[in-house]
Amino acid sequence: MASFLRNLVVKRSNFLTGFCSNGTLVKNQNNPFKAFLSSFSSSSSTSKKEAEIVNPRRLGLELLGAEDYEDYRRSLYGEITHKALLVDAVGTLVVPSQPMAQIYRKIGEKYGVQYSETEILNRYRRAYEQPWGRSRLRYVDDGRPFWQFIVRSSTGCSDSQYFEELYNYYTTDKAWHLCDPEAEKVFKALKKSGVKVAVVSNFDTRLRSLLQALNCDHWFDAVVVSAEISAEKPNPMIFLKACELLGVNPEDAVHIGDDRRNDIWGARDAGCDAWLWGSDVHSLKEVAQRIGVQI
Repeated sequence: MASFLRNLVVKRSNFLTGFCSNGTLVKNQNNPFKAFLSSFSSSSSTSKKEAEIVNPRRLGLELLGAEDYEDYRRSLYGEITHKALLVDAVGTLVVPSQPMAQIYRKIGEKYGVQYSETEILNRYRRAYEQPWGRSRLRYVDDGRPFWQFIVRSSTGCSDSQYFEELYNYYTTDKAWHLCDPEAEKVFKALKKSGVKVAVVSNFDTRLRSLLQALNCDHWFDAVVVSAEISAEKPNPMIFLKACELLGVNPEDAVHIGDDRRNDIWGARDAGCDAWLWGSDVHSLKEVAQRIGVQI
């Protein structure tokens, strides 16, 4: 522990060197974080402004290795316990069964959509990355205004029947499938062992219907949807709400998700532990084993 604390002091000193007292990155040629931050400026999930203004504490924690980060958490909370598992939905629990652009074009053909799948995908990305001016949140209630904008921008088609058919398609088990074929076995084992489980997702109110369609809604003790609580990841409030519903302290919960900014930074800002899906963990069985539940 003494060695770890000495290393942490050095690392903290090093990473704070490149910042002003207000947390703003000092842009100079000798700054060691210039290359590090450039990787975020091109990310679709991080704006240029967000890449330029970085929370020094968060950046320092991100630079710690896995073992050092665990030691850091022990220094705050004592022995690490995972009484609850929070799970991201899209990209972690479920994934689309077919490429989005393929579905937009396939359903859209009878409504006059002529763009190729490549054009639809490029237009979709541009539309999704634009600031959504109608609300501070993308997903409000059923998310229809936002998704109408996305569909119209992606395909050039404003036919209401086309939108409804596409919108409803994404509430069915044809549109989605579970990422991990062992999901049911793992979640049942977690519940049997006493670990509380919640889905925590940036989604509209269709998520509950989707989980029912996939016959997995009963696996979870809580489902926390951004559109229902008016807080989207990486806002820590969505993770704190999940912990409240599960009856656990944030430091006793671990969140898994596939987005470093939304899932890892957001959960850690709330005080939860967090593992990046596809990097820190690669299967739900591995997640369970790290929690201490054998499958």
